[in-house]
Amino acid sequence: MSAAPTPSENDRIQAFLATGPFAVVGASTDRSKYGNKVLRCYLQHGREVFPINPKAPEVEGLKAYPSLAALPTRVPAISVITPPAATEQVVREAHAAGVRHVWMQPGAESAEAIRTAEALGMSVIAGGPCLLVVMGYHEQHG
Repeated sequence: MSAAPTPSENDRIQAFLATGPFAVVGASTDRSKYGNKVLRCYLQHGREVFPINPKAPEVEGLKAYPSLAALPTRVPAISVITPPAATEQVVREAHAAGVRHVWMQPGAESAEAIRTAEALGMSVIAGGPCLLVVMGYHEQHG
């Protein structure tokens, strides 16, 4: 478990959650993976969310998109669940797609990705709490 969010991080989290629609970069068809749980968390809370997965036609019944650029609408906020080296490229793609808020889930962040996102003027949440903890995620079986 990570520490409680700092006040400034809490402000970034509140700003992130106040936006929408969202995209999950690294959305997975495997229900045991965080890339799937984060997507389901948005759905459990009635949020509009788009899965980004270049290898799957759909995730959790939603049409999946190969990239942020392929989305039918602009999304201001994304959750990133990708390997750190991939996250660096995701940040550049996100900036090009007009994303303002990036939440790098634990394990997805890299110092380079964080520096790049901040240099591009994006609000970054990284190295802190997981979206599943903040929003409240409930595993549903069956």
